[in-house]
Amino acid sequence: MKFFSNTEFTVAFFLYSFLLLSACSDHGFNYDEGTGRGPSCWGTLKPEWGTCSAGREQSPIDIGTVQVSSRLGDLQRNYTPAEAVLRNRTEDVAVVFLGHAGSITINGMVYKVVNCHWHSPSEHTLNGTRYPLEVHIVHRSDENKIAVVGILYRYSLLLPDPFIASIFPAISFLGREDIPLGFINPETIGFPDSGYYRYNGSLTTPPCSENVTWTVFKEVKKVTWFEVGALRRVLPPQNRDNSRPTQPLNDRSVLLHPRTSLT
Repeated sequence: MKFFSNTEFTVAFFLYSFLLLSACSDHGFNYDEGTGRGPSCWGTLKPEWGTCSAGREQSPIDIGTVQVSSRLGDLQRNYTPAEAVLRNRTEDVAVVFLGHAGSITINGMVYKVVNCHWHSPSEHTLNGTRYPLEVHIVHRSDENKIAVVGILYRYSLLLPDPFIASIFPAISFLGREDIPLGFINPETIGFPDSGYYRYNGSLTTPPCSENVTWTVFKEVKKVTWFEVGALRRVLPPQNRDNSRPTQPLNDRSVLLHPRTSLT
């Protein structure tokens, strides 16, 4: 009987893990155009994903020309700590809230927070500039309407993002099983105290459903290369660059609320 050496066993184990992760990695879509299931193909992969190709209000977008608007209401936050887990969804890394973690209110409608997850590089661009990271905080109302808050990040040599740093060990060891994070307050994600952009868009992954209210903060926060690398490294190769290309603005307007009074 032939036994594997330690080196052979290690190589075989990692090869098996790689193949298993790749086989279970994309939920029918991914970000690698070479596979035939990348972003340009999403709308043709399933009938219910047709909006990814035919939609006229798709996200993300390049935020360039904007209209300053006094009609925008303040983004009111009312978050509370709730149990959360770190989850490798294979298309991204997400902090998923298991209990009621509070809400935001936009123009009188309450949206409960569902999760936050990361895209690298950023999905939204500012005047054509794409940043290394973007976090999306996803909220859903009782009427099943969706509001997403986006925050962009630029690289810093010395200043890590405090929220990512607080869960960095869990990210580094994240596999296919959820990792409990205990009680997390979404407020600790670190919302900028700045103005924000607002536009009507869509989910940035299939089924690319529209009528999503987007809020993207104007201020760009800081993150280290090590933090971004950890978020990418645990994903399968075809999803490590997990940003959808920017979509046509068409007839939409992007509004700017120049400063916020967040509560």
